[in-house]
Amino acid sequence: MKKGILLQRGKYERRTSRQGAVYRPSAGYRELIPFALYFILYLLWFGWLEERHVRKYQVIHVFLDDYIPFCEWFIIPYLLWFLYVPAAVLYAAFRSRDEYIRSAMFLCTGMTVFLLVSTFFPNIQHLRPAVMPRDNALTRLVSLLERMDTPTNLWPSIHVYNSIGSHIAISRCLRENKRTVRACSFVLCVSIILSTMFLKQHSVFDVVTAFVLAGAMYGILYRHDLPAVIRQREKKSYVRNS
Repeated sequence: MKKGILLQRGKYERRTSRQGAVYRPSAGYRELIPFALYFILYLLWFGWLEERHVRKYQVIHVFLDDYIPFCEWFIIPYLLWFLYVPAAVLYAAFRSRDEYIRSAMFLCTGMTVFLLVSTFFPNIQHLRPAVMPRDNALTRLVSLLERMDTPTNLWPSIHVYNSIGSHIAISRCLRENKRTVRACSFVLCVSIILSTMFLKQHSVFDVVTAFVLAGAMYGILYRHDLPAVIRQREKKSYVRNS
């Protein structure tokens, strides 16, 4: 066995790559279950928020919203978000247990903050065009989206927040020579963020608050290396019980 302690399925083993870099083990399927259960809870809570009756909403609007034109082409990256986020989580889970834990905690914390804000501070926006400026396949797709998604429960934008978290997870799991994949992830992330404003799904305020929350969570989870603390506790427990 070579140097480099790794935790895998409750056991410690030592191994390194030929280049000398230590590969962290992937997350086990049992570690995916809590995230899956949370996602179900999130959908149930969000569904209740969309259906509940609220007497008064706080209108979200800033002057910059009036300068952003509607562009139906952004429906493409907007919908790709529904594949991008789960793909990033699964990629992190298979590549690195630590990065999966960081990613899952990052996403779950942000979504919980969003649910709490939406619950206690109901909000709404009036940015959507009353009539589509053009009639084509993309505008019809946007109209379908608007019928399914109410203009309420907006900030911080989860589309923006989770896109940032997904790009961080992918970038940290990639090797140095995977610059093309990292660049593609970045372009998609930026496109999704822009889509929230160009489709009039979110105000600039929602986007800015999502960045603020993402910055705060990045400092907590990545700068302070919370998974390393968890791993150290597991190691002590393993040594104590062995």
